[in-house]
Amino acid sequence: MSFGDPNNPYGPPPQQPPAAPPGAPGYGYPQAPPTVPPQGYGYPQQPGYPGYPAGNMMPQTMPGLMMTARVLLFIVAGVQVLIGIFAIFGAATINDASNAGEDSFGDNGLSDIGHASAGIIFVFALIFLGLAALSITLGVKFTRGGQGIRITTMVYGILGSLFGLLALINAADVGSSASLVFALLWVGFGGVMAAAMIAPSGAAWFNRPRY
Repeated sequence: MSFGDPNNPYGPPPQQPPAAPPGAPGYGYPQAPPTVPPQGYGYPQQPGYPGYPAGNMMPQTMPGLMMTARVLLFIVAGVQVLIGIFAIFGAATINDASNAGEDSFGDNGLSDIGHASAGIIFVFALIFLGLAALSITLGVKFTRGGQGIRITTMVYGILGSLFGLLALINAADVGSSASLVFALLWVGFGGVMAAAMIAPSGAAWFNRPRY
C-alpha cells in the first residue's frame, strides 16, 4: 500500500492550497475593477479645455474709436432732426404764403411755384428725419450688432464724407464761412465713422462672441 498514490482511497487527503489573506481575491475568481470615487462636491474637477487664442484676444469693452463713432452718430442724428423740423416749418410757412397770395392776387404762377417749393422742402425734411432715425438705430446697435451694422455704418460714413466734400466745394465757390465750417465738420464726422469700422479693433468688436 502506498500513500503516494493519489487514487488510493486509504491514503491521506490531498493538500489544499493556502488560504488567501482577508480582503484579497480568491484563487480562480475574476478580479473586480477598482472603484472610482464620485466626482462630487469636495473633489477637484477636471480642468476644462483652454480657449482659442483668437477668442482670448476679443475685446470685452468697446474700443475708444468705436465709442467716438457712436457719439458722433448721435450728434449727427440730433443735427438731422433739427434740420428736418426747421424744414417742415419752412415748408408750412411757404405753403401758407402761397395760399395767402393766391387769395389776394388770384391763381397765378407765383403761387404754383410756392406750392412746388413747399413740397420739395417737405420731402427733404422727411429724408433728414429718416436719416436721423438711421443714425440713432446704428448708434444703439453698436452694443449687440453684428457685421451688418458695421458695414452699414461704414457705408454711411463714406457717403457722409462725400456729401460733406461736395458741400465743402460749394462753400468754397460761394465764399460762405459758416457753410465751410459745417462742411468740414461733416467730412470729419463721416471719416471718423468709416475709419472706426475699417480699423481692426472695429472688426474685432463686431466679431466678438455673444452669449
